[in-house]
Amino acid sequence: MPKRLFGFLMSGALLTFLPLHAQSVDGTWRSEGYGDVYEIQGPTVKTYQVTATTCIPGFSAQRDPASVPGREATFTHDSEVFFIRAGGERDHKLLHNEGSASDVRLDRLSLDRLPSLPAVCDHPTPNTPAGNFEVFTRTWAENYIMFDQKKVDWDGVVRANQGKVHPETTPAELYDIFAGMIEPLHDRHTYIDAPDLKREFSTNRPGTDRIIKGNKEEFRSKTTPALWEITDRAYVKAPLRKWCRDKVQYGHVNATTGYLRIYGFYGYADTPTFAAGLTALENALDEIFSDPNLKALIIDVRINFGGEDPYGLAIASRLATRSYLAYTKVARVDPVDRNKWSPGDRSEVGPSTRPSFHGPVVELTGPLTISAGETFTQALMGRTPHVVRIGENTQGVFSDVLGRNCPNGWNFGLPNEVFRTAHGTTFDGAGIPPDIIVPVFADEDIAAGRDPAMAKALEILGQE
Repeated sequence: MPKRLFGFLMSGALLTFLPLHAQSVDGTWRSEGYGDVYEIQGPTVKTYQVTATTCIPGFSAQRDPASVPGREATFTHDSEVFFIRAGGERDHKLLHNEGSASDVRLDRLSLDRLPSLPAVCDHPTPNTPAGNFEVFTRTWAENYIMFDQKKVDWDGVVRANQGKVHPETTPAELYDIFAGMIEPLHDRHTYIDAPDLKREFSTNRPGTDRIIKGNKEEFRSKTTPALWEITDRAYVKAPLRKWCRDKVQYGHVNATTGYLRIYGFYGYADTPTFAAGLTALENALDEIFSDPNLKALIIDVRINFGGEDPYGLAIASRLATRSYLAYTKVARVDPVDRNKWSPGDRSEVGPSTRPSFHGPVVELTGPLTISAGETFTQALMGRTPHVVRIGENTQGVFSDVLGRNCPNGWNFGLPNEVFRTAHGTTFDGAGIPPDIIVPVFADEDIAAGRDPAMAKALEILGQE
């Protein structure tokens, strides 16, 4: 599951009415990066997705009537909660998604109650093949973070495909053009969804498909349980206990070595909100880290499709012996210069006051350690004592997915953010490397019922 589609969800945010004393957010606001504009007047908001040449209207909605300390306005969309808070100046605010590790800066474009949209919004982009092509290609040009690293000349790609688009271009032909333009990127955090055609496109870092082997749903429903069965049969001493709708699992591989399997950072509670999921996670961690026999820990995120970054930070805090920087998150902010970034939001990990574990930890990673599974891995890198990583490189996608709309109703997404270490290192594309390379779910190991990564983890922990 990809991380939240930040821009797309913000465009659909449902705002509702606040008392008059809290209406300081009235006016028109533009995000720093992300390409979003918010037109707020009294109890309503209109949202727009904007590039230098295109403008797509979003949704009109109402503000939440509840007043929450520290927030100037709160929004809810499909159980996702967003809020605006002070940003140091009257014409500078911060928009925060509860499930995100950072804020989005908002800058006022107009005075209260005198909305002034960018001029490009005077004529919304038409639903024509050319209009859809312009929205798609300009959004990528202004927001994507990895053209240079992937050695892709996007302007050249656009020129090579623009001549294929004409008034008679069919939706199926246009879809194939779009998919062909981004397929060479092999970026897990890119996608196209065409509901009218019942077609979706996404891809992975090369090498990932040797594990998934085709149908992703079949991998989740059949292959994944079979892979875990190999580990459980060979190493786990009793059935794993399960929490968070089975996405957090814990047991022992011997009397003193715990095994924590984390299958995603999303969907932790029946109530589909971030807050409910966090409560479920914290309660699970209280039980897990109250284990009196726990002296060493193996964390397994070899199959983890991501989710919400703050959940990973919550787990990291239970392992922390001191405070340290997990990562600094920045967003691309210039539509032309791909090297201009937002000032950056720091995410810190600090020791928790709740039940915790400060002993030796080994983490198992691989190509299916994806997105929030990777930001979690990055959040463990500053821990003391060091968390030893065993396996293969992670997938190499860290950003929240910037979800966008085409005039024809299609959706597409791309990464526009970077997670940096304290030394400025990023792992996009290549993924986070292991300390010790061990094949992950190799065909010969599966056939023989072996899990060499678990065997190496026990060796490192002195428990072989």
